[in-house]
Amino acid sequence: MSYEKIDVPEDGEKITLNEDTGELEVPDDPIIPIIYGDGVGSDVGPAAQQVLEAAAKATGREINWMRVYAGESARERYDENLPEETVEAIKEHRVAIKGPLTTPVGAGFRSLNVGLRKLLDLYANVRPTYHLDGVPSPVSEPEKMDMVTFRENTEDVYAGIEWEHGTDEVQQVKEFVEEDMGFDDVIHDGPVGIGVKPITEFGTKRLVRRAIDYALEHDRDSVTLVHKGNIMKFTEGQFRDWGYEVAEEEYGDEVITEDTLWEERDGEQPADAVVVNDRIADNMLQQLLTRTENYDVIATMNLNGDYLSDAAGAQIGGLGIAPGANFGDGRLLAEPVHGSAPKYEGQDKVNPTAMILSGRIMLEYLGWDDAADLVRDAVEETISSGKVTYDLERQLDDAEKLATSEYADAVVENVEKLS
Repeated sequence: MSYEKIDVPEDGEKITLNEDTGELEVPDDPIIPIIYGDGVGSDVGPAAQQVLEAAAKATGREINWMRVYAGESARERYDENLPEETVEAIKEHRVAIKGPLTTPVGAGFRSLNVGLRKLLDLYANVRPTYHLDGVPSPVSEPEKMDMVTFRENTEDVYAGIEWEHGTDEVQQVKEFVEEDMGFDDVIHDGPVGIGVKPITEFGTKRLVRRAIDYALEHDRDSVTLVHKGNIMKFTEGQFRDWGYEVAEEEYGDEVITEDTLWEERDGEQPADAVVVNDRIADNMLQQLLTRTENYDVIATMNLNGDYLSDAAGAQIGGLGIAPGANFGDGRLLAEPVHGSAPKYEGQDKVNPTAMILSGRIMLEYLGWDDAADLVRDAVEETISSGKVTYDLERQLDDAEKLATSEYADAVVENVEKLS
């Protein structure tokens, strides 16, 4: 495809998908689209780019970046928030990374993050949460947190099926719910906004399948289905039931449910099996704190996953540290968990670690595990030596406060030293 407003790198090859195996075929010099993002994206994007380039180079590879646009930068260049060129570039090149994009509260355009995930069918939002040595935390033993959340990306209340108060459409839905469906004593009188919460067997099973596959591939002990099925029995409760169906019907002896574990094995877990269990969402928020080490992989719906992964991120030092990525079939878009923080835009002060570590997930997806490990080790070495950005420096004794760009330089130095 030719692009009108994107400068395609002169060098580099495309990442392709082997249709027979379903596996990516990754050259040593791939073209990778990057969206810097809004607000502090203009700072953290180049910082992450610099570190990832260094890790690739240190392991005998080269990343050829293709700068693509969404949000404010796209409005300036295309007069729209999410140009077709950007979506097509990510589709064509299969693996990309982006910074934060601004979503106004209550008004304005719909979430660009959600829009990208839907257009690219990136159905699993994956957020690894682990502590780095030297990062201050509000809990006494942050090292106990080593968990990966698989959050379904396309359904639930984030599907965007809702109607605004005062419109003819919301009145039609209200009348249907009350008169045709018999819920005539549920909705209060006066203005009302109504939304629909779809949970499908298809969406649930492919998400849970992905979580179980990850647990098996990475020697994790358990996958926990998190839901509020005690109240929302036919949506979140069905998510739980369909999740167990995947575990019981598709994996044989590789997966065992918690009930079977206790009924047939007195709690003794087979060495090579993954245990699938479930927890109620509000209780799970408590257990993140009280039984942190009991949880390996979480599989849950969109809204629950948003809450849980942010709460888990707080335990390891905050969202400035927390990475994430969106997975589809043969496609990935890495992105940090934090927002765009526009008041800090261009100040060269915010922490780029979350975007750097999101790039680490991207490197793992490419099969470049050596480069990915190098990124984590270099980031940890930098922070543990006391070279940090302002958000961590103010919480530490005898730390050296660095600008965003200076921090990136320090991480690159450690990449080169450790390689």
